[in-house]
Amino acid sequence: MNTAQPAGEVRIVLVGTQHPGNIGSAARAIKTMGLERLVLVAPERFPHADAVAMAAGADDVLEAASIVGTLAEAVADCALVLGCTARSRRIALEELAPRAGAARLLDAAVPGASVALVFGRERTGLDNDELQLCHAAIHIPANPGYSSLNLASAVQVLAYELRVAVLERASLPTGGGDGHREPPASHAQLEGFFAQLAETLDAIDFHKGRAPDSALRKLRRIFLRCGLDEREVRLLRGVLADAQRMARLAAGPGGEQA
Repeated sequence: MNTAQPAGEVRIVLVGTQHPGNIGSAARAIKTMGLERLVLVAPERFPHADAVAMAAGADDVLEAASIVGTLAEAVADCALVLGCTARSRRIALEELAPRAGAARLLDAAVPGASVALVFGRERTGLDNDELQLCHAAIHIPANPGYSSLNLASAVQVLAYELRVAVLERASLPTGGGDGHREPPASHAQLEGFFAQLAETLDAIDFHKGRAPDSALRKLRRIFLRCGLDEREVRLLRGVLADAQRMARLAAGPGGEQA
């Protein structure tokens, strides 16, 4: 029976938390479900006595919590980033139910590949730029007539789904196979690829004078859905490098394409 748990690979990320008590309650919520990694992005007040009081014994999670300045920094080495958000048309992300999101996280949380579940600010959630850093969104199907979930409650719901998924997988017999799997591309590797893709599209005049933002957003979504591994990103970047080289040759010494 496979009893391994991915607790060390799953990180819970809280962005811009305003009330320190919510940080403590979130720490308690994840510890009760067997998780342990908490990352705080620019919390307004932390460390704080209210966080310790609301942690109710999950002091070790608070003490080990990482504090960083931006979400990009918090997820740079992650193979998968899912953002918990209310249903929104601002950013067209794939939307997952909590159970499907938990399964997606565990699929990606292979040894050595961290994954992140991201929660936004109490009042305003994640902003557009932060949502762009997520591979997909998780939406908790609360009562549409009163859908206001406390931050720690949302953390508890999704931590519970992760716990259930872990226990279900632990009860399954270990499968066969050759055991080899190429590591998933990290968030930083994907962002490097997307930056090179944007440069290449400019070099080949793909946009024809149109604003590039819309096309780049759509291309990001396509590639993020693919679940690229490290070798695939290296291959794609090699293709882009050759395309850039050919664009330079076509441009000639003066820099203008013939």
